[in-house]
Amino acid sequence: MNIKDILPIRDGYGRALIELGKTNPNVLVLDADLSTSTRTNWFAEKFPERFIDVGIAEQNMVDIAAGLSLEGKIPFVTTYGVFVCGRAFDQLRNTVCYSQLNVKIVGSHGGISVGADGGSHQAIEDIALMRILPHMTVVVPCDHFQAYKATMKIAELKGPAFLRLAREATAAITDENSDFEIGKAQVLIEGDDCAVFFAGTIGAEVMKAVELLHKKGIHPTIINMHTIKPIDKDCVIKYAKKFGKVMTIEEHLQAGGLGSAISEVLAEHYPVKVKMLAIYDRFGESGQPHLLLDAFGLSAEKISEEIEKFYS
Repeated sequence: MNIKDILPIRDGYGRALIELGKTNPNVLVLDADLSTSTRTNWFAEKFPERFIDVGIAEQNMVDIAAGLSLEGKIPFVTTYGVFVCGRAFDQLRNTVCYSQLNVKIVGSHGGISVGADGGSHQAIEDIALMRILPHMTVVVPCDHFQAYKATMKIAELKGPAFLRLAREATAAITDENSDFEIGKAQVLIEGDDCAVFFAGTIGAEVMKAVELLHKKGIHPTIINMHTIKPIDKDCVIKYAKKFGKVMTIEEHLQAGGLGSAISEVLAEHYPVKVKMLAIYDRFGESGQPHLLLDAFGLSAEKISEEIEKFYS
């Protein structure tokens, strides 16, 4: 698959919001004073009567969205993931998920590739916090094409959903014609040597790593697990049976993320060895995104080395 179209994943979200604004009058967007960064300003410019900037008040934003959903609206609550998942966790748990309200939570700036904003603004525990909540769907698209499709799909769901986005421009590894179904993993490459699952924009680094591995005669199967919850159990079990062990790669803490979700499936249904390439029990740092990825062992070069070691 060719790596192409370098754009921020949040652009796909912004485009989808505009489309939803045109086609669904019940869609509303709320933001917490970061609309330029999250791309919700695109929606605000076209549909100002359906846009609410609450200021830096994430808890209030979630509660306002909960009330709107009870009136039949479909509110998209948007801000940095570290803020909406952390500061508003009580409101998400006790108001939105406990009552199964139709609120969509969009957390931007996920992962360490946020870069210079530093550890305080890098959401690396957001997937863990959201996937433990009953009734919550958790989607982590890999590029701007998939972010567009994921936004359109979660608008159709009845109930709470969390969508994780990132800030930096990222190479697209899917295209506008690629299939996307919530809860159904996407097999990008069928290889003969090993199984590698990833989630999110780290997929661009994974695809670069594949090119390095091909030069060494190693041909991994690459699976885009864009939906962490509900996870595609059949896909996980299928490739665990085929290769006898699996590897997971994510720009998230090792605890509670994609690797944990896959390990839970395999522990219950088909126990095999799992290697989790993730962030190990530390916070992020300020720096250039590509340097941070390398420092945290998530650059294409480091990924290819880890895959080769695990399967050798």
